[in-house]
Amino acid sequence: MDFANFAADMKDVMDTGRRIPAKRGLLAISPIAVFLVLYLVVSLIVGDFYSMPISVALLAASAWAVVIMKGTPLSRRVEMFSSDAGSGNVMYMVWIFILAGSFAALAKATGSVEATVDLTLRFLPRELIVPGLFVAACFISMAVGTSVGTVVALTPLAVEMASADAGSVPFMVAVVLGGAFFGDNLSFISDTTIAATRTQGCSMRSKFRANVKIVVPAALAALVLYAFMGREVPYAVAPTDANPWLVLPYLVIIGCALAGINVTIVLTLGIITSLIEGLAIGCAPLELVGFMGQGIDSMGQLTIITLLAAGMLGLIKAAGGIDYIIQILTAHIRSTRGAQAGLALLVGVVNLCTANNTVAILTVGELAKSIASHYGIDPKKAASLLDTSSCIVQSLIPYGAQTLMAAGLAGIAPAAPWPYLYYPWALIVALTVSILIKRRK
Repeated sequence: MDFANFAADMKDVMDTGRRIPAKRGLLAISPIAVFLVLYLVVSLIVGDFYSMPISVALLAASAWAVVIMKGTPLSRRVEMFSSDAGSGNVMYMVWIFILAGSFAALAKATGSVEATVDLTLRFLPRELIVPGLFVAACFISMAVGTSVGTVVALTPLAVEMASADAGSVPFMVAVVLGGAFFGDNLSFISDTTIAATRTQGCSMRSKFRANVKIVVPAALAALVLYAFMGREVPYAVAPTDANPWLVLPYLVIIGCALAGINVTIVLTLGIITSLIEGLAIGCAPLELVGFMGQGIDSMGQLTIITLLAAGMLGLIKAAGGIDYIIQILTAHIRSTRGAQAGLALLVGVVNLCTANNTVAILTVGELAKSIASHYGIDPKKAASLLDTSSCIVQSLIPYGAQTLMAAGLAGIAPAAPWPYLYYPWALIVALTVSILIKRRK
């Protein structure tokens, strides 16, 4: 994330001070409502998250976003949509999707996933599989500093463990997502931590101390729930003749990620390792290339969803939707508790409209700092509120990059893990308690 360039791009949002009329503001954010009604509401009414394709809901919402931008030529509206859909950050995510799809398909076809699951089940009691997976996701995401890298590394393993019962796949994916966002929120090297501490002017260490008081109780509560419910999940029967050397690609992936190497390089090294092992066990070169092609093809829908969401959200920003949200949420702050709740709600709603927690923090960062200073909120507390709230929303929206990645690798609907995301729901409770409790200075 280039913080300096992003700050320059957001200067018009932070400095104009213009007021957005209610009618115009509500119209600007209406594509979000269109999407939520078409996807979430319809799916909940029908009782099946597979009934309404998320790509169709986003296509309708994107078309509505183009239609409502009155006063701008149609060609210019399409150009704006395409520009945001094809931005550097979005294309970077697409590259990750392609590499992740290639690696996942190779690892599955060459037996690496099965061998890794077999090794795990040999050394970990079955009743500890689910809580162990959650702890592993928490640890890896803390060390890596990115939820995406954690999702890529652990989702295929979680799916394989749950393959004895397809109904448990969303549950296992939710376990990985919860742990992934634990580290995204808390890690010293996470983009969200860097953005929150920079905008609020506090040290990472002080923000970490403030954050721990919120996230650790939530993580422990989620761990207890996963341990209790995990006993009822039927796991895949581990093969007894799995070649332990086939675990090597995953060891490379996890080891390089823990070393802090860029996720695209990590995935590339994983692909190379899988290709070498595939040749070593007798796979033909063209056969391995075919597996890679299948993996890339499997990411097609995920890529389309990402492009549609990015273009739609870009038009919402251009129409003044984010300005209007900031204007509304900061208009009625009257107390310190209200200011803290306002900061959390502000970054959360903006995250809903950007589908990127780092971008949401940077968008409201300067305004949040002013509010925190005016109401006597400690900078470390403000940074913790921004980081935690944005991670909560990012983990719950079905069009966030992490959820889309996990759903794509697992072959499930993006909203399917939603009922089992116990960690973010526990985090909402912990965050609310931290706001309500007034500590002495």
